Amino acid sequence: MPARLVLLMALSLTVAGCSASHTAGAAPGPTQPTAAATPTTPTAPSTPDSPHATRVVPVTTAEELTDALAAAQAGKPVYVEKPMARSHAECRSMIDGCARADVPLFVAYYRRALPRFLKVKELLDEGALGEVRLVNVSLWQPPKADHANRAAPPWRVVPDISGGGLFVDLASHTLDLLDFLLGPIARAAGSTGNQAGLYPAEDIVAGHFEFQSGVRGSGLWCFTTADSIDRVEIAGSRGSVSFATFADAPVTLTRGDQRSTFEIPHPPHIQQPLIQTVVDALRGDGVCPSTGISAARTSWVMDQLLGASLPAARE
Repeated sequence: MPARLVLLMALSLTVAGCSASHTAGAAPGPTQPTAAATPTTPTAPSTPDSPHATRVVPVTTAEELTDALAAAQAGKPVYVEKPMARSHAECRSMIDGCARADVPLFVAYYRRALPRFLKVKELLDEGALGEVRLVNVSLWQPPKADHANRAAPPWRVVPDISGGGLFVDLASHTLDLLDFLLGPIARAAGSTGNQAGLYPAEDIVAGHFEFQSGVRGSGLWCFTTADSIDRVEIAGSRGSVSFATFADAPVTLTRGDQRSTFEIPHPPHIQQPLIQTVVDALRGDGVCPSTGISAARTSWVMDQLLGASLPAARE
């Protein structure tokens, strides 16, 4: 989406199906999808202290921090799109602002609540892999035709608009998911390049990282290949599990000669399971797995992997 979405939610927020917001002119019905699922929905934003139960504000990445802090100061719980901000430093400012206002801060890393990835967590938690040793990430994609439009490149590959390139947009999903599955990453380093020269941002990132648990990880993200690969593999002392972050692929558990495949479809409304956990948390009935604290860890890892290639906006 060419604009970030910041949802400013009052404690009276309710969800029926995928409904999660009031838009200008009418309240959503029981089966009406949330306005957040439609970034281009024309909405006249209200002020941060609006009495509406929710408010959807389309803002650029550079405005996300300012708008989130304004919402917090108005006493509204905050739900921001991923990546949470342009840098870990901006994430910390957002966390501190919400803490001062005593309001919760949630981030839209919705894969943490999808049944397909909860199956991966279940396999890990029940010890199906034994002691986890390593994880390897591969994400290769061919460039899209509009990536070569130097006069008007798409927003995702312009760091001044997006805060980074396709790595920031896409790798953030995988790195956050690994934080959910394996715990926080303690150390990370990487190297970057712009091999094809199609746009200002990096088009290849190679990285290695170590989790607090001692699990080692490596990743290679390249966005100018001929073929596509979307694969995450976690290996342990007794077996391995593989899955895709984005592709509609099964979860595969391999233990010696035995292979088990789990075909788990995504729900019709991809963010609904996570948004339901936000609602439950606001009602005091549960816990949301994606908060400002967890999302800030993901931004910190990306900062480390990008290293010296960070544009000024992310420093």
